[in-house]
Amino acid sequence: MKVPLFFKSLLLSIPVGVTFFDCVGYVARVEGISMQPALNPDGSPATDYVFLSRWAVRNMEVERGDVISLVSPKDPGQKIIKRVVGLQGDVISTLGYKVPYVKVPEGHCWIEGDHTGNSLDSNSFGPVSLGLITARATQIVWPPSRWQTLHSQVPKTRHPISLGKSTSSNGGGGTNHQTLQAQEKAS
Repeated sequence: MKVPLFFKSLLLSIPVGVTFFDCVGYVARVEGISMQPALNPDGSPATDYVFLSRWAVRNMEVERGDVISLVSPKDPGQKIIKRVVGLQGDVISTLGYKVPYVKVPEGHCWIEGDHTGNSLDSNSFGPVSLGLITARATQIVWPPSRWQTLHSQVPKTRHPISLGKSTSSNGGGGTNHQTLQAQEKAS
């Protein structure tokens, strides 16, 4: 019995496609207003679609300011998209969390939505394990009018009070430890 070329191609393309989506990345729709103005800026029915790179987080290395996708700590059946504000060892000034300041424990990060007050994030459930991170959003791919690369930058008002061990990279936010200390003294 001769197997048609179509079925041979299908049998080869399915494992290749699954491997690509599992290792490299995929496109996902962003719903809601929690990441405004970076994502879904005008709140219109046309929502942003982003490329989520699994490859970018394969070693669980994230930087301050990265927009990441992760499994929700509140509902494991849901994926959420937020910005990394603090890394392990950082001291964060919280917004409505049960304590005013949190030192992010080892193996965790502090995540927040850009639309403060309209986001279910670490201010609701605390630091999240790096193991919950599934991908990093790298580009907006739809609609065409919004094509752009998503840059790693922490909003100016949400920089950590003090930086932890991982200060070798600038954290994407453009602020180093001395600048943070100068900002604290000025306040």
